[in-house]
Amino acid sequence: MSQPTEAEDALVLRTVEDGLGVITLNRPRAINALNDEMVSIALTAVNAWRDQPEVRGVWIEGAGERGLCAGGDVRALRDAVMEDNVPLAMSFWAHEYALNYAIATYPKPYVAWMDGIVMGGGVGVSAHGAHRLVTERTSLAMPETIIGFFPDVGGLWFLANAPGQLGLHVALTGLPVNAGDAVLLGIADRIVPSEAKDEIKASLTHALNDDSDGNRRWDLDALPSVDVTPSLAEHRDWIDECYRGDDAATIIEALKAHENPTAQETGRLLATRSPHSIAITLEAFRRAESMTVRQVLDQDKVLGTAFIRHPDFLEGVRAQVVDKDRNPTWAAASVAEVSRAEVLAAFG
Repeated sequence: MSQPTEAEDALVLRTVEDGLGVITLNRPRAINALNDEMVSIALTAVNAWRDQPEVRGVWIEGAGERGLCAGGDVRALRDAVMEDNVPLAMSFWAHEYALNYAIATYPKPYVAWMDGIVMGGGVGVSAHGAHRLVTERTSLAMPETIIGFFPDVGGLWFLANAPGQLGLHVALTGLPVNAGDAVLLGIADRIVPSEAKDEIKASLTHALNDDSDGNRRWDLDALPSVDVTPSLAEHRDWIDECYRGDDAATIIEALKAHENPTAQETGRLLATRSPHSIAITLEAFRRAESMTVRQVLDQDKVLGTAFIRHPDFLEGVRAQVVDKDRNPTWAAASVAEVSRAEVLAAFG
């Protein structure tokens, strides 16, 4: 039986359906972009359900047809900074990262329905879960360098543990990947048909309520599946070759000079991203290679303070989201102009 807990127009819907706590991000016109109220509601729900024995697992999905979540509401964050209300932005990230860690350490099955668009903060509320389901419609990205920010929500932990240098390629370019790539990168577990959501949710509920053998096991291998070829797989050679090292300028030049046309195009693309973002994201990625999820999220908090005060964030969101001219003017002309001292300063 479904037990609604708030009005249908709430930003986050929370119900308990036959022992399954269901969180629905309910801002479909904005592709369920997260604001502070939404992450706070979701955090309150998962924390409450953690201690309620009648809730045996959690399911998260997004309202509407476009996707789970397009990330954080960066327009609202930009407005807060322009109004000299930096604490508001920092409060949002504190709550968001607390939610990410609560999911990563959740003692009950946490299942993410990663259908459609899953970006930025959307990765944070899904990839840390125990069971991550993508579909043939999934388009996943950490696009932060496009707006003068960095891949946060603990996303660098997954990317730093991906095969070879694939994760660094995704982190620096901000380009979307498909469901096959999400599994390859370790951000998702299984590709299922989008039309099978109700069937899959019912099978989860049945598994959670089946106590006959003392286990509440859910067999993902028994779920219907879809084959989606990873788009990154065919580019692995030049990605691993060009993204080696710790110097962003060297990486970009290696890409531009490579014989593969896609590598050359990628080098030119990286040169258009925020130099400040590229340089610091590279450093953060290399540090994340030897960190735990908790340490990466703590690093995200520190970096957020540096980025929110940097002009590239305001300019990037303006160009991409507010004016939509896609023509930002970054503080530095290239990554070569971003000093090592500036990079290290961002880490406190």
